[in-house]
Amino acid sequence: MNSPTPTGDELVRVLATLSNPHRLRVVAALAGGRNYVSRLARELGISRALLQVHLKKLETAGLVSSEIEVSDDGKAMKFYEVKAFAVHLTPDHIVTAVRTLTDEKGEAG
Repeated sequence: MNSPTPTGDELVRVLATLSNPHRLRVVAALAGGRNYVSRLARELGISRALLQVHLKKLETAGLVSSEIEVSDDGKAMKFYEVKAFAVHLTPDHIVTAVRTLTDEKGEAG
C-alpha cells in the first residue's frame, strides 16, 4: 500500500490482512529485520505450515516480500522482510476509497 490514497479494494485487502493477530505478530517480528521461515516460526511459537499461510497473505497484500537464498551447505532458505507501508485513515480517505470499490463483477461504483 504505497500510494497516498489507496483504492477501496487495496484498503479492504490491507485492513483484512492486518486484522489477524498472527499476521500482526509476523509484521512486528519482521520490523526488526529480515528472517527466514524456520527461525521466524520458532520465534513466534507457531508451526511453519501456519506461518507460511500468513506470510503468503501478507505478501499478496504487498506488506512483505520474499527472496530465496542458498546457504553455504546448499540448502534453499526463503527470507522475508516487511515492506515500508503506512495506513492513515480519515473519514475523507474512506469516502474517496469507497468510490473506487469494485463489486463482485469487478465494476467500480
